[in-house]
Amino acid sequence: AQLLESGGGTVQPGGSLRLSCTTSGFTFNTYSVGWFRQAPGKEREFVASVAWSGTLRKYADSLKGRIMIGRDNDKSSLYLQMNNLKREDTAVYYCAAGNDPYYMEDRPIAFWGQGTQVTVSS
Repeated sequence: AQLLESGGGTVQPGGSLRLSCTTSGFTFNTYSVGWFRQAPGKEREFVASVAWSGTLRKYADSLKGRIMIGRDNDKSSLYLQMNNLKREDTAVYYCAAGNDPYYMEDRPIAFWGQGTQVTVSS
């Protein structure tokens, strides 16, 4: 399986970014998919997930209201729209696919991407 993130970069506080993830090598529409992040010196944390059907989304409490996740099962891809970014959002963001078709938080992860750097700085 391959998961390839794109869309990371440097943005000023208050700005927006859209991360994308294209996948191959597994049956995309049977897995939940989502995003995690890891800031320097911190553990990797859950950001958002969407169930196999696209109808059930879950967000980390610290990011609710500022992010939106979506998926396209025809294109085996997903995205993460991030708005009103803050300095504390600086991290490497990872795309992932979960063994549970509905939820990813605190559940086993089947596949990981390599990550894309997001830096929020003025």
